[in-house]
Amino acid sequence: MSIFDIFLIVMAVIALFVFVALYFFEAGYGYLFNPKFGFPVPNRIGWVLMESPVFIVMTVLWACSDQTWQAAPLALFLLFQLHYFQRSFIFPMLIRGNSKMPFGIVFLGMLFNTLNAVMQGGWIFYVAPQSDYYAEWFSKPYFYIGAAIFLFGFFVNLHSDYIIRHLRKPGDTRHYIPRGGMFRYVSSANYFGEFTEWVGFAVASWSWSGLIFAWWTFANLAPRANSLYKRYEQEFGEEFTSLKRKRIIPFIY
Repeated sequence: MSIFDIFLIVMAVIALFVFVALYFFEAGYGYLFNPKFGFPVPNRIGWVLMESPVFIVMTVLWACSDQTWQAAPLALFLLFQLHYFQRSFIFPMLIRGNSKMPFGIVFLGMLFNTLNAVMQGGWIFYVAPQSDYYAEWFSKPYFYIGAAIFLFGFFVNLHSDYIIRHLRKPGDTRHYIPRGGMFRYVSSANYFGEFTEWVGFAVASWSWSGLIFAWWTFANLAPRANSLYKRYEQEFGEEFTSLKRKRIIPFIY
């Protein structure tokens, strides 16, 4: 068993602990902000600090590899970076208001994102090319299916974020139930979109590293979606429960 295989196993096991723990301890940012997780950081700065490491590290791994301009790894690289360029440098600039997030959450996000860049970039640029993994790559259906799923999730994520950003008018501090788009089916449509993206990436890369990232995404977002669901129930009562939405996966959970 290689060091990379051990790394993947450790990451998968840690995700399991995170999944269980987050059902007992809410990740205190956004609607669930809790100062016990550290001193407050402006949301825009927090998101850039939290998300940009994965974009930067992935770029370095790509540039330093022998696969820089090989079509198959480059296609996976561009899919991955599409999400993280938007999340690192565009999404933070679109945030409205002056909300804050705890630095502890920012730090944990930076740590995971750095490890995830090593996990995905390590596989795409250094581990996979050692075999015939990329042979006849574009004749295999899973790349096209996975890319289509990824792009669908990317669109859902962007559209759901747009709906959330426009819930309030300037100066309004009240909370509202998001409506429209995939919010018709789940209370955390933005999380559904992100989870779908990484399921698609796992299929497109056809790799254990991609699958473990999808598992990490679910382990992190499903408990948070559950916490948000309960918060909506408490704040809005029957107005929310009558919508009969699921939490993160339409018709299932």
